[in-house]
Amino acid sequence: MTKTGRFGKYGGQYVPEIVMPALNELETAYNTYKDDPEFQREFQFYLREYAGRPTRLYYAEKLSKYYGKAKIFLKREDLLHTGAHKINNALGQALLAKRMQVDWLKKKSEEILGPDYEKQYSPKPFEE
Repeated sequence: MTKTGRFGKYGGQYVPEIVMPALNELETAYNTYKDDPEFQREFQFYLREYAGRPTRLYYAEKLSKYYGKAKIFLKREDLLHTGAHKINNALGQALLAKRMQVDWLKKKSEEILGPDYEKQYSPKPFEE
C-alpha cells in the first residue's frame, strides 16, 4: 500500500488506467483550490443562496421531556432543497470544474444559457 497508490489511507482508488490522468488532474486542482479563500467564499455563497444552508436546529420538546435530562435538538437537513450530500457535492464539483476551466462545461453553459450567461448568472461580489 502506497501513499499515492491504489489503496490509500481511506481505500484508495480502483479505476481503469485510462481514467487516471483525469483523476490526477482533478486531485491536483482540488488540492490547489480547497484552501483558497476566494474559492471557499464562492462555495459558501452557493451553499447559502442555492442549497439553503445553514439548516435550522429544531428543539424537540416532546423528545426532550420524554428523556428528561437533556434538551434535544434536531438538525433539519430535510429542509435542504435536494437533500444534504447531493447538493454539497454537486456545487463543489461545479466550482472545481469552473476553476479548472473545463471547456465542455463552459461550452454547454453558453449553449444552454446564451453567450453572456456569466454576466447574468455570476454571483455578486462579496463585501469584506
